[in-house]
Amino acid sequence: MTRYAIDRSRNALIACWSTGLGDTAVVVADLASGISSRDALNLARALTQLSEACWRCYTHPASAADSHEPHSEGWRRQGERDAFAVVPTALTSPNLPSDGHMIQSYIRVEEAAHRVGRALHTLDAAELTTRVTIDVAAELAAIEQAELGNLAERARQAVALTREDASPVQVAQADSMLHDDPFGHETLFTEIDPAAAAVAAAHWLHAAATITAEYAGLPATQIVAEADNIEALPHETPTLVLELMADGASPRQAVMPMIRAALRVAEGEIPNIAALKQRIIAAEQMIDKWRDAQPEVSLDTLNLRITPLDPTRPALDLLEDLLSGIRGCWLLYAEYAIDRDEAGDLDDEDAEDWQEHRTASFFAEVRGEAADQRKRLL
Repeated sequence: MTRYAIDRSRNALIACWSTGLGDTAVVVADLASGISSRDALNLARALTQLSEACWRCYTHPASAADSHEPHSEGWRRQGERDAFAVVPTALTSPNLPSDGHMIQSYIRVEEAAHRVGRALHTLDAAELTTRVTIDVAAELAAIEQAELGNLAERARQAVALTREDASPVQVAQADSMLHDDPFGHETLFTEIDPAAAAVAAAHWLHAAATITAEYAGLPATQIVAEADNIEALPHETPTLVLELMADGASPRQAVMPMIRAALRVAEGEIPNIAALKQRIIAAEQMIDKWRDAQPEVSLDTLNLRITPLDPTRPALDLLEDLLSGIRGCWLLYAEYAIDRDEAGDLDDEDAEDWQEHRTASFFAEVRGEAADQRKRLL
């Protein structure tokens, strides 16, 4: 989302947003000298709230809701998205107090636009209203562009957000990037929606685990956890994804429910009470086994998590974990390659050449497996 602020040094309204590498900013409008600081800050706050409400239509699309019946979650989300059409009018002709009353909309996007309109009405500056209207139009266009899978220019801020759905266009682009570099290039984080990148990464993780399992003589579901014995890795979520895919889930089916659950946790909800109860029961049974040796252990000391992902950035967190899982597969692959190739006594230069050769071989085998299973991804 775009955050608006007042640049006191030049008395200007500015807009800034994340690009995946860092934030960028543009000047929306210079402010007249007579405008009070309080009124200017109120406008900046109202614009930030409008951007947040509008980008929520991107992160929580109606298409991801279970139902679209009247008054359902999908129905409400579609109402929010449809309100984009009334935003320009609300900016220039907002609902104002009359006889001690004021009309307020239950639709968050629409009411946020009216708040901006009222802030502009208070400032009573025609040029400022024109420039703010232009900037808001650019913000809405960026969201619509992101919905189509194009994250160029201002729509690039979507790379810092977590979406409840993954664009097929973005998944295909992420798949192409992972084909070029199965370890994951920086562009995955700066040009691709992280939920879509995580779906593609799950596909490549499964391919890497499948190849490595053939050499290690282990089930693919155990590969990342086994690699954790070589180098500390965040193995919980990659293993969970591999287990779901081993049970027949597609990459999308393995990834998106996990992301959606974390988004619900971020909003203070418990996404799956039945699953949480099962985890608590399993933890209590484990505590009973430990009670004699560790009487101080309790449910509180176990630090049980409602979600394995960071609720503030679940898609990015999952993407990072899945890419670490692919690297874990390589670590185990290389470990067994040392035994196969008897490369343990090589000097530094030969060892470097051997490392490059084995990495190239790993990439080639993983690419082949990923290509064979590509139908399940797309």
